[in-house]
Amino acid sequence: MKKNTRQNIIATATELFNEHGFGAISLHEIAQKMNISRGNLTYHFNTKNDLLAVIADEMWQKKEIDQKKRRDFPSFENLDNETKMYLQLQQDYAFIFNDLHVMKHPIMEEKFRQFSLSSIKDHEESIAFAMQLGNIKPEPFDGAYHHLCLTIWIISLFWMPQQAIRKVENPEENRKVVWSLILPHFTQKGIQSFKEHFGEDFYKSIGKPFKVKLAGVFF
Repeated sequence: MKKNTRQNIIATATELFNEHGFGAISLHEIAQKMNISRGNLTYHFNTKNDLLAVIADEMWQKKEIDQKKRRDFPSFENLDNETKMYLQLQQDYAFIFNDLHVMKHPIMEEKFRQFSLSSIKDHEESIAFAMQLGNIKPEPFDGAYHHLCLTIWIISLFWMPQQAIRKVENPEENRKVVWSLILPHFTQKGIQSFKEHFGEDFYKSIGKPFKVKLAGVFF
């Protein structure tokens, strides 16, 4: 019974934090939502920081479970799956990703830093592996591919906050934005491999033609 109560507290707290923000919800409000006493709740979690630590552990565990599904060698399939993983984490734990104060909380900050450095390194290894296979062109100038990997990480990590600002909801858009940055660096062999793996339909759906009207002329 105690285990069920504890897990219900975690689920309810996550729901309320996602809806209203971590700073806006008190332990009393979580207890009210569950129709239990504050004392019953604090028996399991004495402070909100205690709750945050457990929710964060749950999130990291989900990440690690997902990463175990990765291929043993660097690949664009891994990169694509990580992009989807980031999005799922942001949907499940929106209050963390939408609030820089929570991301920089002492409970979260170092883990996020290590997570981010690892992601950028994985992206660089994927690009290096694709270059080795002849799927990606040589780096056009020093720093280009490091900055590309950094940009992919930024897009993945902060996808939902920018969607909220633009008032857009499109679960596939983040993948397409990421690939639109990478595909210009592909060789013809790489583009063909991409189409064979992800499908011609996905390749064609990545974006609309660029059309901007300036002084009566379309570009």
